Amino acid sequence: VQLQASGGGLVQAGGSLRLSCTASTRTFSMYAVAWFRQAPGKERDIVAAISWSSAYTYYADSVKGRFTISRDNNKNTVYLQMNSLKPEDTAVYYCARRSRLRGEIRIRGEEYDYWGQGTQVTVSS
Repeated sequence: VQLQASGGGLVQAGGSLRLSCTASTRTFSMYAVAWFRQAPGKERDIVAAISWSSAYTYYADSVKGRFTISRDNNKNTVYLQMNSLKPEDTAVYYCARRSRLRGEIRIRGEEYDYWGQGTQVTVSS
C-alpha cells in the first residue's frame, strides 16, 4: 500500500489549502485515515481523522472550526481542507492509514501502519 500526500505549499496567514492523500489500493476505503503534522523540534501530533464510513471524525482542539477532513472512497482519497491558516499550522503534514480493517478512529500514531511521504505546509505571518 502506498499513500501519496499532496497539496502543501506556502500561504499567508488567513489563507487556505487543501491536502489530498491518495492510496494505491481500493481497500483504502475500508480503513480509518488520519492526518498528522510535525513541526521542527516538536513531536508528531494528530490533526484530524475520519472513519472508513465517514460517519465519524476527530479534530484536534487547535484546528476545530478551521479544518475539515473528508473522503471520496471512489477515488481512494482523503482530503484535509484547511482554512484560516495560522503561522502555528506550519509543519510537515502526513496522512496515515489505520492498521485495523474497519477499525475505530485512534489518535496515536502507533495505531496506523501505512504513512504518506509528507507534504510541507508553511504559513507566513
